[in-house]
Amino acid sequence: MGKVLIIGAGGVGSVVAHKMASLPDVFTGIMLASRTKSKCDAIAAHAGENRIETAQVDADNVPQLVSLIRACKPDMVVNVALPYQDLHIMDACLETGVAYLDTANYEPPEEAKFEYRWQWEYGDRFRDAGLTAILGCGFDPGATSVFTAYAAKHHFDEIHYLDIVDCNAGDHGKPFATNFNPEINIREVTQRGKYWENGRWVTTEPHEIHMPLDYPHIGLRESYLIYHEELESLVKNFPTLKRARFWMTFGQEYLTHLRVIQNIGMAGIAPVMYEGREIVPIQFLKAVLPDPGELGENYTGQTSIGCRIRGIKNGREKTYYIYNNCRHEDAYAETGAQGVSYTTGVPAAIGAMMYLKGIWKKPGVYNVEEFDPNPFMTELNRLGLPWTELHDVDLEL
Repeated sequence: MGKVLIIGAGGVGSVVAHKMASLPDVFTGIMLASRTKSKCDAIAAHAGENRIETAQVDADNVPQLVSLIRACKPDMVVNVALPYQDLHIMDACLETGVAYLDTANYEPPEEAKFEYRWQWEYGDRFRDAGLTAILGCGFDPGATSVFTAYAAKHHFDEIHYLDIVDCNAGDHGKPFATNFNPEINIREVTQRGKYWENGRWVTTEPHEIHMPLDYPHIGLRESYLIYHEELESLVKNFPTLKRARFWMTFGQEYLTHLRVIQNIGMAGIAPVMYEGREIVPIQFLKAVLPDPGELGENYTGQTSIGCRIRGIKNGREKTYYIYNNCRHEDAYAETGAQGVSYTTGVPAAIGAMMYLKGIWKKPGVYNVEEFDPNPFMTELNRLGLPWTELHDVDLEL
């Protein structure tokens, strides 16, 4: 049906490659590329069946990207590299006339700030070129955004309150480790919180607002209000929202380590001089922390991620909770990756499938909730991320 070029060979890239390799009728050609080709080769060997080609590329180098895309001739580029590289890869797609998909929005390397504005500004260029760009096709953002669109299509006349809740109740056995790229993860969770209420953004101090929430098959976990990128697009695309928030669980040991890292300056993103050369503290920290892609083998427990929604249906108030639980052990058994990588990689593969099948295909730049949610939801159930719906329940929020 079509060929894809995957850029990024971390845990998420590994899951994307494994899932695509298992669907030869859809993905008739797969190339996996990253700065370190040996990582790509290892993933290709693990996925088996000799279905994955590999290549080396520096995703910060647009001419390199253009050369690789022209040699590979993919129908779509799936970007699971660093968020800093989104615009470089979009530029290369425009130059070569290829569709684009990512899982995380752009973030400038010199500032811990992520927003869709930079990528939305590419809308006219992709539209004029007749190309599709699909933004935020992981789990959150991604599946949670599609959950919201599905709820709006089938269960609500108006959505008024949305709370996205993300719990990782797994145990990887490490004193401190992040579940995806440490540099991106630490920048994200140490920022000030932000949520949407009554037509404006409300800003909070980091981890200022928190409360225990009950997660299915897990139980009570302390949950912290943080800012997450899908809120920006969801309040734009669902204007009836009166409030939209994002909650994530953190253990006390994790938060203690995080505070120490911040207090000693290791979360800094500004270069410092060390022995006559510039280093960025958080990049040095990344080098000494465990590789998230190698946590899977001893990871136990599960994640639970979903949307708790309140709104109006047929003139009456309705509550609705839709979620997925993913066991780390199951993810590792299938792909060699832990559950956080799995829950991000599977939706990315499904998004690419939606494009190749012509279901999510229209010129311009779009967030996933702007497409028909139904076929995506069907594939989540089929490809390892089954979802559960609860109607008219206590949302706790």
